[in-house]
Amino acid sequence: MKKVNFQIATFAGGCFWCTEAVFKRVEGVHKVASGYTGGSIKNPAYKEIGTGRTGHAESIQLEFDSMIISFIELMEIFFATHDPTTLNKQGADVGTQYRSSIFYNSAEQKQQAEAFIDLLESENVFEAKIVTEIVPLNVFYLADEKHQEYYERNRENSYCQFVIHPKIKKLNTFYKDKLKGKTV
Repeated sequence: MKKVNFQIATFAGGCFWCTEAVFKRVEGVHKVASGYTGGSIKNPAYKEIGTGRTGHAESIQLEFDSMIISFIELMEIFFATHDPTTLNKQGADVGTQYRSSIFYNSAEQKQQAEAFIDLLESENVFEAKIVTEIVPLNVFYLADEKHQEYYERNRENSYCQFVIHPKIKKLNTFYKDKLKGKTV
């Protein structure tokens, strides 16, 4: 019997529909959920998040098998599929709810995230400074069902076509060896 070592990772990289669509295709990722974290309002609703006044970020929480994919490999994909150099903005999505964040679940994740960002900065991977925040995970609030697997159910939607699909294409091009065997 194969040993499974599930761990939790929580990322915010703009619209949660985008981030969820990327990570649900990654081998070793068992489960991905869209939601909110990082703010002060309990049980926030999507409408509240959209105001930018809750302090929460649209985020995803994933359960992964660390025997198949590491937290560092997940961060590599995270940084490759969003712009970690724009403060509170991803493309046309603007506001604190679209910030770039790693919500760590352990001291080890915090250390790995700090070291990974230091490495990216020292190698000048991005033209601008990385603004991704590294903060402890407090509470993750699950978004409504209509926001789960949004890309899978709405591929023909213009947002999906113009914003999410290019991220999936990039994932398929640069991370073929880390995919579950399906493309777009």
